[in-house]
Amino acid sequence: MEKKRIGRKIKNYVMITLASLIYAAGVSLFLDPNNLAPGGITGIAILINRFTGIGTGMLILLLNVPLILLGIWKFGWKFILSTFYAIFAVSVATDIFAPKGALTNEPILAAIAGGALTAAALGIVFRAGATTGGMDIIIKVLRIRYPHMRTGSLFLITDVMIASLSGLVFGNIDVVLYALIAVFIMSFVLDMVLYGTDEAKLIYIISDSPEKITERILGEIDIGVTYLQGKGAYSSQDKKVIMCVTKKQQAPGIESIIKEEDPGAFMIITSASEIYGEGYKNIFADKI
Repeated sequence: MEKKRIGRKIKNYVMITLASLIYAAGVSLFLDPNNLAPGGITGIAILINRFTGIGTGMLILLLNVPLILLGIWKFGWKFILSTFYAIFAVSVATDIFAPKGALTNEPILAAIAGGALTAAALGIVFRAGATTGGMDIIIKVLRIRYPHMRTGSLFLITDVMIASLSGLVFGNIDVVLYALIAVFIMSFVLDMVLYGTDEAKLIYIISDSPEKITERILGEIDIGVTYLQGKGAYSSQDKKVIMCVTKKQQAPGIESIIKEEDPGAFMIITSASEIYGEGYKNIFADKI
């Protein structure tokens, strides 16, 4: 058990190191040299850099000091140790990459590439049980208070506010719009990295042939099926309501079965964004 714990910790720090390099590349090679402040502490650091000349990486480290204290208060030293490492790695790597300049001077390409890289890096760090500091810590605190809100959505709200301030600093509405593109891309990519293609279909089927349909779903689709007890309000007849959750790509197969077995069946298909249980997420795992 001790070896597994140490191995898991080493793996997490390797992930954090790799993610920090990816994040720094997104900032120093795409966003910062194109005057794109995509929100968060990094966005604030980019804006302050224009007034002070202090390296963006160093500013990221300095601005994170009060937030690290907040993290220690809320999550303890164990959590903040890996977070401080991530902050330090991002700060150093950002200033190391900075002299290389922009890999592209096309703002739209910089917004897309920078937003995607930084969001992917954030997701990896979150999965390793840390954050890159800044708004990450604030978002983690907000997730405790508002667990129904997705991480990417919370980032979107705070980042839009900060990105909008860049218009005042650079005096250019185009910069704001490009920064907002980066923000929306970050929100989308972050949710994809954190939640993946977890979205599934929740299906309810009311049929006069529930056994035949269930048998085919179990045999052909190979997913679990649950019977719910229902009763028709008009007919007063008892009904077996079939309920099942399936991945999106399997849903058409279930629809085909229904059409073949009972074309007159009543079927409700809705999206399920987070599924816990066998084949999906572990219900005991910490929510990111």
